[in-house]
Amino acid sequence: MNWTWFHKLGSPKWFYQWAANWGGRCVYLGLALLLLGVAWGLGFAPADYQQGNSFRIIYIHVPVAVLAQSCYLGMGIAGFVALVWQMKLAPVFIKSVAPVGAVMALIALLSGAIWGKPTWGTWWVWDARLTSVLVLFLLYMGVIAIQNALDDQVFADKAVAVVSLVGVINLPIIKYSVEWWNTLHQPATFKLTEKPSMPMEMWLPLLFSAVGLYLFAAGIAMWRMQNEVLKRERKANWVKKEVLEHGV
Repeated sequence: MNWTWFHKLGSPKWFYQWAANWGGRCVYLGLALLLLGVAWGLGFAPADYQQGNSFRIIYIHVPVAVLAQSCYLGMGIAGFVALVWQMKLAPVFIKSVAPVGAVMALIALLSGAIWGKPTWGTWWVWDARLTSVLVLFLLYMGVIAIQNALDDQVFADKAVAVVSLVGVINLPIIKYSVEWWNTLHQPATFKLTEKPSMPMEMWLPLLFSAVGLYLFAAGIAMWRMQNEVLKRERKANWVKKEVLEHGV
């Protein structure tokens, strides 16, 4: 098996140049799809037969909730790579993605509360799903706090790698909490392995929203990683050349 691509991912210079080509494209395409999906879902999708129009927040809540978990899964994988192979880009990824994931988790909590009020009659309950997502948000904040509190960059990178890797154990709790315990939270809206229970005119805008948000977040993460790479590699000749040529 050819592992050239894997080693390229560990090269700050290669990644910076690759992200420069794809970061903006992901942001703009993702934003277009996200706006299309949200506008379609909020304004034109049919109302739910049980929840009425209150269900429409699904077009915001579900994409951000799933993305919040995906970001942390990526951080956990990066933490493993950082600890085992000590690739330079792994801690850069963790530091750059953590704020993105934290924002997604916060929006998931807030939008879930807004959804819960008309559905459950309360803004918040210590439901297994809600509580585990709150733990996810706190894990994100912990990673961000460690990165900002420690002056020793090497020690900070190792610390957040460990936290990111250990915190992955919370992800299956989030996913299966509605099956393991009696919870108010409804099961998954649709699964990749099953036919959607929603009609196409309801799940298609949700799909657009989710794909658009993923692309948008990926582009933002690339931009953040580019800035972090320049900061960490500022003494490298290729960075000095990049600054002279492009004024970055």
